[in-house]
Amino acid sequence: MSEPVKGPASYFPSIEKKYGRPIGEWQAMIRSSELTKHMELVDWLKSEHSMGHGHANALVAHTLKEDA
Repeated sequence: MSEPVKGPASYFPSIEKKYGRPIGEWQAMIRSSELTKHMELVDWLKSEHSMGHGHANALVAHTLKEDA
C-alpha cells in the first residue's frame, strides 16, 4: 500500500477538479508571474483566478519549495 499524500500536495486533486486546470499549468503560471513573494502570489491567485485561500496557499507553497 502506498502512503497517503500529505502536505500541500494533498490539495492537488481538488484544485484540479474545482478550477479545471492541471497542477503543472498552475505551477507554470506561478513561475512565469512577475510576483515572487508567497503572499503576493496567493493574493494574485485569489483575485485573478477566484481561488480559495487554502488552495492558493498550498499551490504556492509547493511550487516555491520545489524551486528552492
